[in-house]
Amino acid sequence: MLRIALLSYRSKPHCGGQGVYLRHLSRELAALGHDVEVFSGQPYPELDEGVKLTKVPSLDLYREPDPFRIPKRSEFRDLLDVYEFLSMCTAAFPEPRTFSKRVARVLAGRRGDFDVVHDNQTLGYGMLDIERMGFPLVTTIHHPITFDRRVDLAHAPFKKQLSLRRWYAFLRMQGKVARTVPQILTVSESSRRDIAADFGVDPARIQVIPLGVDEVFQPPTKPRVPGRIVAMASADTPMKGVATLLEAVAKLRTEREVELVLVTKPSKGGRTEQLIEKLGLEDCVQFVHGISDAELVEVMGSAELACVPSLYEGFSLPTAELMACETPLVVSRAGAIPEVVGDDGECADLVTPGDVGELYDAIAALLDDPERRARMGAAGRRRVLDKFSWHAVAVATTEAYERAVARTRTHTQTGS
Repeated sequence: MLRIALLSYRSKPHCGGQGVYLRHLSRELAALGHDVEVFSGQPYPELDEGVKLTKVPSLDLYREPDPFRIPKRSEFRDLLDVYEFLSMCTAAFPEPRTFSKRVARVLAGRRGDFDVVHDNQTLGYGMLDIERMGFPLVTTIHHPITFDRRVDLAHAPFKKQLSLRRWYAFLRMQGKVARTVPQILTVSESSRRDIAADFGVDPARIQVIPLGVDEVFQPPTKPRVPGRIVAMASADTPMKGVATLLEAVAKLRTEREVELVLVTKPSKGGRTEQLIEKLGLEDCVQFVHGISDAELVEVMGSAELACVPSLYEGFSLPTAELMACETPLVVSRAGAIPEVVGDDGECADLVTPGDVGELYDAIAALLDDPERRARMGAAGRRRVLDKFSWHAVAVATTEAYERAVARTRTHTQTGS
């Protein structure tokens, strides 16, 4: 049995893949008999029975419903809080750095409590402090956020580019830490290549462990809604390709009845809402967010097909979850998505990212072919059951932990 400290600067599942990863990995590690304690900043994770949570509170400056808030003077506890607030005021994103420093202070007082520390893509300077304390350290990088930065800058008006560059300034720190930490896990071969290229990491230090799909994702028991398309977007950003999908839906509805369900929370008055209004899609697009896993499964299984139009994905767990629900797919040939669905066309139709015409053609053809949709859905579920298991993720991650422990022991004995 290993005593595992699992660190994540923000961990709520609805915040995206990092929160989903934390919850399911921690549960399966505990099921293997390990002692797992999660250390997290806000928003705090949803954890299963048998997994402990230690809260590492920040000022929570981006919380809903008052993001970019001004804290009361009584909320400031130390200079790290002051740094966090001042960084936000200059349009920077300080959470990875400040969480890493806070959790390093917590772990400094608990040096004998853990056999291994696992960082879930914080990549803050505090992780180097933790390694210097003698903890065996493993880091997961889902994908380098350099891709998000490039796409956001490419779509931003000139007057917003300076603030965006400030927001992504934490990437310099993450690159430095990634080049220094001894052992990195990632979720796809695509991410492995991109981490090596964008962060300058030796590929030999990066191990690929694909993600799993929870057993709650099952085929539907109710009939699918005719003409319904579902799309998942953990964030209302250009990288998710929602604009391309909306333009394709606008073209589709000129010739047929279609309905688009977007599983995301749009930014109020943001680009997605503006484009929906511009295209006249208010009556055929609905948003769903903040729902339970059971409700999400029902939404996924209610559609005749699903679309993943992203410009890049490090893995795209929602794609695999949709496959588990036997929902046929039209997806972008981007990032790791082809790795998830396979490139033989059995589980999904792949299209060029950002190409409205190609996306429209693929969706229209699949809507017109119920027999192919059924075959594609069944093939997708078979692929998930064969390749994507959280139990297998936990077993492979445990082996990575054991290598980290052995490496640290060897270094301690040799004095290197």
